[in-house]
Amino acid sequence: MREIIARQMSLVPGPIAHPHARELAKMSEVLDQIPETVALVHADLLQRNGKPVDPTKGRDGLTAEQVLRALIVKQMNSFSYEELSFHLNDSVTYRSFCRIGFEDGAITTARLKVNLKRVKADTLEAINRKLVLFAAANGVEEGEKVRTDCTVVESNIHSPTDSSLLWDCVRVLTRLMSEAAEDFGVQFNDHQLRAKRRALGILNAKNNEQRLPLYRDLLKMTDKTVKGAERIASELDEVKAGDMQQLLHAGALATELRHYTELAKRVISQTERRVLYNESVPAGEKLVSIFETHTDIIVKDRRETLYGHKIALTAGASGMVTDVVVEAGNPADSTLAVEMVERQKEIYGKAPLQVSFDGGFASKENLQAIKALDVKDVAFSKRRGMAVEEMATNRSVYRALRNFRAGVEGVISYLKRSFGLDRCMWKGLASFKAYVHASVLACNLLVIARLLLNPSA
Repeated sequence: MREIIARQMSLVPGPIAHPHARELAKMSEVLDQIPETVALVHADLLQRNGKPVDPTKGRDGLTAEQVLRALIVKQMNSFSYEELSFHLNDSVTYRSFCRIGFEDGAITTARLKVNLKRVKADTLEAINRKLVLFAAANGVEEGEKVRTDCTVVESNIHSPTDSSLLWDCVRVLTRLMSEAAEDFGVQFNDHQLRAKRRALGILNAKNNEQRLPLYRDLLKMTDKTVKGAERIASELDEVKAGDMQQLLHAGALATELRHYTELAKRVISQTERRVLYNESVPAGEKLVSIFETHTDIIVKDRRETLYGHKIALTAGASGMVTDVVVEAGNPADSTLAVEMVERQKEIYGKAPLQVSFDGGFASKENLQAIKALDVKDVAFSKRRGMAVEEMATNRSVYRALRNFRAGVEGVISYLKRSFGLDRCMWKGLASFKAYVHASVLACNLLVIARLLLNPSA
């Protein structure tokens, strides 16, 4: 029978027969079997600006379980907060996974931002380790055969040039000074138009002869803007108002102005050194963003320059990421090999039997140190003067391990394509680390669910 319209809509939608719904159900079962994860998240939610809060006061917030599961859904689908809010309000399946009932009402974007960003990187790393141990106990990933590699996760910044950084400084300081002028009546000179014209002129200049005078003028406008911002910050310190809210606002504006003036001075200095004096500025001294100041400059094989952070990760035969570290700076791969194996021993309580690395990790010292950790077979894709017999039991084992290592490239690609690990959209170094660990956690949980649903896969 086929009618034109449905005469009566169902009051309670039933479960749907879809592979993703089954995956979510299995992921939920796994999380239920590791109840400590929720306690770890709950401890973070009871902190605000580094201070404990009373959980008995205020309106009812999202539970720790809801926050953790919403974070997993977000990273698993690379949702923005707005998209996550829509799907949690619209999808019965996602609401069921996140344990959100009909009486919980709408889950707003603002609530999600506040709660999800409170979960710390250390907490997510601890949860992921518990998940790894759960996988070992259930025969999903025992960590006996692992592969390690490095990649770069980019920060959410534009490609940095000296002129664009100077223009960023001018426009941000001008915006803050405009706010101070509107709220407190201070006076300042606006150099935005001239600075923008100079920045565009530099972008379109054909050679250094045309570019140099434009840079000199842009530096001059930036310096004038910085001096004006410093003066206004001092004037805001002297503001006297009966309204405490106004006093706090003045203080916050002064603090923000001083923050960006210090960054602007660094940008002016590095631009003068590079452009005016033809000096090579070391990567460790360069500021590539006034918004994401933690960003490192990562040069890959002298071919490609990326802006973000280098991460080292270890993956098992199942495709699970058993460990991930956000590195400071751009350390050579060869300095990370032993540490990553030691971390595997710390996680599992024993060293893996076999490990495989890219050629960048290879050195005789690394081979000796890793073997001393009771690793039976080690394979570097480039031998660098080492005999196969030194690394592995025999040539066939070495070749198998070398081929096995190539699979980590697929794991990295999967993380970047499906879990947003190509570019971190969160602000600040602490949030950057939390973003990386959240992506790895969501990936591991999905991998475990799929392998439990299809053991032969």
